[in-house]
Amino acid sequence: MPDKKAVARKPAQKKAAAKPKPEETIDVSPDTQEVAEKEEPKEKAAERSSRKNAPTLTSTLTARSKAACGLSNKPKDHKVDIDAADVNNDLAVVEYVEEMYKFYKAVENEGRAHDYMDSQPEINEKMRAILIDWLIQVHHKFELSPETLYLTINIVDRYLASKTTLRRELQLVGLSSMLIASKYEEIWAPEVNDLVCISDRTYSNEQILVMEKRILGELEWYLTVPTPYMFLVRFIKASMTDSNVKNMAYFLAELGMMNYPTLMYCPSMIAASAVYAARCTLNKAPFWNETLKGHTGFSEPQLMDCAKLLVKFHSMAADHKLRGAYRKYSSSERGAVALLPPAKALLASADSLSS
Repeated sequence: MPDKKAVARKPAQKKAAAKPKPEETIDVSPDTQEVAEKEEPKEKAAERSSRKNAPTLTSTLTARSKAACGLSNKPKDHKVDIDAADVNNDLAVVEYVEEMYKFYKAVENEGRAHDYMDSQPEINEKMRAILIDWLIQVHHKFELSPETLYLTINIVDRYLASKTTLRRELQLVGLSSMLIASKYEEIWAPEVNDLVCISDRTYSNEQILVMEKRILGELEWYLTVPTPYMFLVRFIKASMTDSNVKNMAYFLAELGMMNYPTLMYCPSMIAASAVYAARCTLNKAPFWNETLKGHTGFSEPQLMDCAKLLVKFHSMAADHKLRGAYRKYSSSERGAVALLPPAKALLASADSLSS
């Protein structure tokens, strides 16, 4: 057989593919889009614009609901974040300070005394006022914290509300109550001998300690209560004003604590009314705002009766026989706020109501 040489097979040549015709593309550049919009008929453009601006069914129903509820013209809430500056202050506990005050508001009525004077045969409102005025002076002399004063008055009232007390023991109740409050609030509480001396040795060490034990037993050692001072600190901060408002609020609150008629109001109401009356006295307009309303939980009309009562006490303080709080807040270190004239508008309405 003849030798067959292996012949390398040539690769088949591909047919040249027909080059596709370039597709027509439309470049939608800003210039082209403007041209297209210009070429669009005016009637169609107007129709498209009206459709775009037409209110939806949801927005229409929402607007009607707001109008029906009188909310369409309601101003926006301008509540200020009063804790913004204390974010890095660990002592301010801004993470849960709001929850704390919600709790205080919820339990404030559990830790306060209600009207009890009718159940005390030997004690009247005047005697109580004399005692509280004297305790304010003792508290000031010992340079104790404000918390101690308010807790002392709270303990006195709660004890008198639950236990019939002789007239000769009333001052003893006050001394022992201040001893308890000092032990609870102060780093260095006054010694019993100091209280014996301040009472001109009317009572002995043993009598003060026996009464202390009796009070604690009657109150079942329940001392962690929200006093007006706790609310005052927060509400004064929400007021965002100068030190004069702060001193005036404290002055009015102490006058209120001294006078028995104020006992009908809860601690947060006394504190809020003191701040409101202080702003009125010092003409800090607006007298009440959304921030104060939000943090106190009270509107301006709700505070009016208690605020008028506090201003009335202020108007009588200079000529009153009991001048402990008046002298205390007449000093320059407290802005001499007691010497300022009371809020005329509130005083006038208070006088018209009493007459």
